[in-house]
Amino acid sequence: MVKIGLFCAAGFSTGMLVNNMKAAAEKKEVAAEINAYSQGSLADHVADLDVVLLGPQVAYTLDKSEEICKEHQVPISVIPMADYGMLDGNKVLDLALSLVD
Repeated sequence: MVKIGLFCAAGFSTGMLVNNMKAAAEKKEVAAEINAYSQGSLADHVADLDVVLLGPQVAYTLDKSEEICKEHQVPISVIPMADYGMLDGNKVLDLALSLVD
């Protein structure tokens, strides 16, 4: 089971993206636990995750977030704006999986 954390500012649209990612994982028969959190809580959750994705609206925190993730050997990436805006669960799931393979 891959544990994916999406980190953003408030979590409203990210919550919808999480639901789309869960549907995509089910369709692909990928065992995944996917949750959304506020970016400010990254340090509280990173130890329990396999991969971290940042919403484009918090991309400016990438350097600081990379430092936190590096301590736990957790890969991190920023979700592309187009995929985030389209709530493309399939593409964002593929991004997450590509980071842990």
